[in-house]
Amino acid sequence: MAARTRRPVKAEPKCPDCQGDGETAETVRVGARKGRETGDRQAALCLTCLGTGTAPQT
Repeated sequence: MAARTRRPVKAEPKCPDCQGDGETAETVRVGARKGRETGDRQAALCLTCLGTGTAPQT
């Protein structure tokens, strides 16, 4: 029986903004016209890769 060899699988490039998570953290702003930043953060969908985690093709 012949030995089988596998080709290495190419890893897809990760998004530079979210590092492959698909989410980013945004600062919460409060007050009149969202002027004051708080110490809190909220999860947001990465707009560069739209949540896929892979680098966009240019």
